[in-house]
Amino acid sequence: MIDYLKGEIAELTPASITIDCNGIGFFANISLNTYSILNGEKSAKIFVHEVIREDAHVLFGFADKHERDIFLLLISVSGVGPSTARVILSSLSAKELESVIATENVAVLQSVKGIGAKTAQRIIVDLKDKIKMTDSQGSIQLPTKADLSGTGHEAIAALVMLGFPQVASQKVVSAILKESSSLPVEAIIKEALKRL
Repeated sequence: MIDYLKGEIAELTPASITIDCNGIGFFANISLNTYSILNGEKSAKIFVHEVIREDAHVLFGFADKHERDIFLLLISVSGVGPSTARVILSSLSAKELESVIATENVAVLQSVKGIGAKTAQRIIVDLKDKIKMTDSQGSIQLPTKADLSGTGHEAIAALVMLGFPQVASQKVVSAILKESSSLPVEAIIKEALKRL
């Protein structure tokens, strides 16, 4: 079992990271929050959860242990797989999700793409006793300078990697950029996740 990977960031997108560990490139799926933390860094230490299936070994990477712990709690809920958990952690930070669960805010969870009323309620019921609330609100600073056309393409690529159709992703991202052309890629993806 891999606990963490430490090395140079060979490639970083809003949905994945390739980290070079002594000449071996490990590809891991990441959340938008992890991307926000690692964006602009040359090297990183990411905590890993490995999903072993018949047809693949898939790595999910996290900027800190706390996000990985929340991810593991999410996938322990019936009906929530690793891809859904990653979408949830791309829409809400780990701290925001803890707050949503602690306050039993079903509506916020339902606003996440792919989460229906039953799944939202199941997440809250299953996890509310396991979540430890913390007082400090962790907020992530989003980068402000971004190349607009590049930003749009990056957002679309990330949405496709998260499992959304290319055409639908392009339509939504175009609409968001028309409304607000200066959004950073993370903000575009978060907004797109609400609309798709």
